Amino acid sequence: MPLSIFGFRALWSPYFFIFIVVLTVLYFLLTKKWRHLFEGSEPVTNREIRYFISSMVVLYIVKGSPADLLGHILFSVHMAQMALLLLVVAPLLIIGIPNFIWKKVFSVKLIDKIVRLFTKPVISLLVFTVMFSLNHYPMVLDFIKMSVVMHSIFTIMLFLSAFFLWWPVVNTLESHPQLHGLKKIGYVILSAILLTPACSLIIFVDVPVYETYSTGEAWLKAMALCVPAGTLSGLSISGPELFTNMPTLYDQQLGGIIMKVIQELIYVVVIGKIFIKWYREEQMNADEITQKDLLARQSIKVHG
Repeated sequence: MPLSIFGFRALWSPYFFIFIVVLTVLYFLLTKKWRHLFEGSEPVTNREIRYFISSMVVLYIVKGSPADLLGHILFSVHMAQMALLLLVVAPLLIIGIPNFIWKKVFSVKLIDKIVRLFTKPVISLLVFTVMFSLNHYPMVLDFIKMSVVMHSIFTIMLFLSAFFLWWPVVNTLESHPQLHGLKKIGYVILSAILLTPACSLIIFVDVPVYETYSTGEAWLKAMALCVPAGTLSGLSISGPELFTNMPTLYDQQLGGIIMKVIQELIYVVVIGKIFIKWYREEQMNADEITQKDLLARQSIKVHG
């Protein structure tokens, strides 16, 4: 059956689109028209604008486009959504927001203390791993997908854990601790390792474990998260099998594979950029040391 039976609102989430537009307008107001209100502010760079706009576009694709509806039908699409939300949107958003705004946010002492605590490398890795694993534990995922409130709370908490994960890697705020060089590479690699068990369990389990993707009644309750009640009650549908020919087990296993593949690809790109930056900095330091050494020798010769 075509997805169009669910209607325009379920397919394109116009209210969420308006939310994205409002966020974008607010971003430009804060970084341009109202920038003078922030102490020590600097002009927003084209790089920051590109990253922020990219984060908003990907966020809408993940949570507002037909991909969100399809993610309630196919577990594999849901996992692709999670990968993009947690591993793409979160770091893009951190980079896209200028430091003078982050400074204003962290001027609230409570927020600053919370972020400093949860962005400590060991804590951020554990929090993200636990939140991701818990979110995809069958009983938990089925429970939160049948409640609008719980689904919203868990999604926000999971996104915050991704923010904590990426903050030590991509933030450039001088007042906040940052990882550098090989420590940053080790941190990213360890994150990949810690997520492997959760993905492996999904990939290698030999039976469908999520009722909201396999059982008609549970699936219909989960669909209420993205389809208006009036529309859903007027449809004669029984389960996700009406919209796909893929067996539930294959879809479930594919979801684990997709998450792991996307994660590895993103992490390879991130590690590559970190390594190149670290190598260039090391070369520059080495050149500076060599230059100072030559100047020192010349000075000795002159005065000798």
